[in-house]
Amino acid sequence: MVATDSSRRAHRTMPLHRLDVPAPRRLPFAIGTFDSIGPLSRAAYPHRHTFHEIAYVTGGSGTHVIDLRRWTLRPPHLCFITPGQSHHWQQHEQVQGCVILFDEAFLLAHPGDRALLRRLSAHPSLPLTPPAAARVAELLAGMRTEYGQAQPGMRTVLQAYLHILLVQADRLPAQEGPGDAPHGEAGCSRPAAVAGQFVRLLERPEAAAARTVTACAAELGVSVGYLTTAVRTGTGRTPGELIRHAHVLEAKRLLAGTAMTVRQVAHEVGFADPAYFCRFFRRETGASPGEFRRENHGMPGGDENTTLG
Repeated sequence: MVATDSSRRAHRTMPLHRLDVPAPRRLPFAIGTFDSIGPLSRAAYPHRHTFHEIAYVTGGSGTHVIDLRRWTLRPPHLCFITPGQSHHWQQHEQVQGCVILFDEAFLLAHPGDRALLRRLSAHPSLPLTPPAAARVAELLAGMRTEYGQAQPGMRTVLQAYLHILLVQADRLPAQEGPGDAPHGEAGCSRPAAVAGQFVRLLERPEAAAARTVTACAAELGVSVGYLTTAVRTGTGRTPGELIRHAHVLEAKRLLAGTAMTVRQVAHEVGFADPAYFCRFFRRETGASPGEFRRENHGMPGGDENTTLG
């Protein structure tokens, strides 16, 4: 289910992991234990993915490092890792629990869930009281049963379960305990703040069209060089790479979830030349826009080859 992306498009200093959900499900979603997802679910080296990961840790010890911030494992608790973040498990012993993997397109049924995930990612290690842990365990058991049975309507049921999980997690108080301090200065520095502002800038609805590094730097009030350094330090990727990812994500949403022509999609995401857009899309995804649409028609934004960590 999980493989390392070794293509030339992979970042040269930090691995990208890949989620490949096989038939018959072919959803941009997967759920399982750390063991069933595979050894890369406990990867001890910094890596990134371009989709969301929620880990429900029920046992084990060690440290979870997310964007250079260290979180001591104190089961039971929930961990939220968002696209573009760097994370790894450090000096861990027998980390156990459940892992949920899904991409941005899986949130289309509940658009407000994106905002919930942004809030939750501000405190990515969320401790649970016994009653809260019992509710989370019940929800995850239902999700795993639904995923395992693969019955008609599974997508909408899983989306509903995920929405309930996020709402209930958002109601819990965020806490930080001893040992949860930022590693170095990255957690509170000016470059980290600028990197966060840039990522949020790309999440705006209009971000997919005509967004350039120069325009973003001007909007944030910094030089292109400063923005490049800050974003690379904060995310492990360059501003250009993140802009290209925003273009691809929006194109996937439109190709799979609308009846727009490829020419219209190209224009919507900022490409005046449809032929150039097609070459760009194939280079970034390995498939032409038409191939992607045929594979994912009727599955809004679905992409069985979303990147994992």
